[in-house]
Amino acid sequence: MSTLRVTTITTPSGGQPTIDGLAKAWVNFNGTGTVAIRASFNVSSITDNGTGNYTVNFTTAMPDANYAFSGSAAAQYTNGLTLYLGQDSNDTRSTTQLNFVTLYNNASTVGPDDSPNVNVAVFR
Repeated sequence: MSTLRVTTITTPSGGQPTIDGLAKAWVNFNGTGTVAIRASFNVSSITDNGTGNYTVNFTTAMPDANYAFSGSAAAQYTNGLTLYLGQDSNDTRSTTQLNFVTLYNNASTVGPDDSPNVNVAVFR
């Protein structure tokens, strides 16, 4: 049996290959203080737009803005808050970037909050 080992697969034009079911982009980053990417794929940078509001900038554009995203965020305090990702009608979703917020929910209030550990995956 032969083994094929490669570091990067790209299309002839240098873009991402189209393989259904695989993440087209993902990122793990620190969303508190100075925002910093820990690890990523097809993410050129993260923009901190304010408390709990982030933009993920793609290295290679998506074919259209009809992608799905999923993620998780860790609460920065040990007060039992649940933190999750959200997007509203004011957030930007384009072929080159995704804007979202990390929100806390303490059973009586929902609001934006920075997270020390944000993880986002984009599928198309």
